[in-house]
Amino acid sequence: MMKDNENLENLESQENIIENEDTNLNENIDIEENTEDLKEEAQVSEDKKKEEDELNMFKKYKDENKKLTNELETLKDRLLRVSAEYENYRKRTTKEKEGIYTDACIDVLKEIVPNLDNLERALEANGNIEDMKKGVEMTLKGFRTALEKLGVEEIETKDGFDPNFHQAVMHVQDENLDENSVAEVFMKGYKRGDKVIRHSVVKVAN
Repeated sequence: MMKDNENLENLESQENIIENEDTNLNENIDIEENTEDLKEEAQVSEDKKKEEDELNMFKKYKDENKKLTNELETLKDRLLRVSAEYENYRKRTTKEKEGIYTDACIDVLKEIVPNLDNLERALEANGNIEDMKKGVEMTLKGFRTALEKLGVEEIETKDGFDPNFHQAVMHVQDENLDENSVAEVFMKGYKRGDKVIRHSVVKVAN
């Protein structure tokens, strides 16, 4: 009888141990499940934050791109306006230059045309040498007057040879002339201000 009681107590003890183990096992399972849930929640939260960050970054880049696009369009518009203004300026200055050139040509021709009249009169002298000579002299005088009005001057040679104004085509040895002086003028030179129209063609003494 006593032995049966011991067996019964052992059996109850084993049952209690098993129940405790089951309880501990269930608790461990609950802890693991809670841990997994927390991990999943943390992962979801992290993924959501990452997605929000990416969305914010995309929005930022989109805004910057829009801003740069607007600035580019503004610069393009400004460039087009500047180009149009420059083209108008170029056309205007070209037209003004052409007008100035035309006016200058007309001024020159106004001075020259009367001399053409004198030459025609000289040719109408009907063989009279004296009248023809007078006509040529009048024409020559008219040309000189016209050149003077236009600011054209004859290049001087009295101060000696100057390569800036004279072109030497011959050299001569002459004891009666100073060295580098102009011995003879083959063709007169002309200038207007500091601008040489034609160099004097000369013979130079060495």
